[in-house]
Amino acid sequence: MAIEQVQILVPGSGTPVVPPVADYDAASDGWTEVEHRAELTHGRSVAGAWTGEPGSVRISRWPYDEVCVVQSGRVAVEDTEGGRREFGPGDAFLVPAGFDGWWHTLEPTRKIFVGLAAE
Repeated sequence: MAIEQVQILVPGSGTPVVPPVADYDAASDGWTEVEHRAELTHGRSVAGAWTGEPGSVRISRWPYDEVCVVQSGRVAVEDTEGGRREFGPGDAFLVPAGFDGWWHTLEPTRKIFVGLAAE
């Protein structure tokens, strides 16, 4: 493998993907996000840079184990019982596959993410 196969994870690199709002159980008005996905060589896992504007989405079954590292901005993850955690620049966290709850983007945010799908 050559150095050209090493990918940079920043907005504007990789393949831009805008997940359809219909993929979520619910979304607030004006919800916007863009994933800048790296090209992976195996499976259904994903990785890349993500940008989002303030708003919320409801996800009743998180599709994969997702590792997030917030670069700028602020987000919160909330479960169906009202438990909530907020994350800001430099915070890293894992949302487990099957998690049931809300993703809240509290201010314009950039994160790096890796979604590990079960094979």
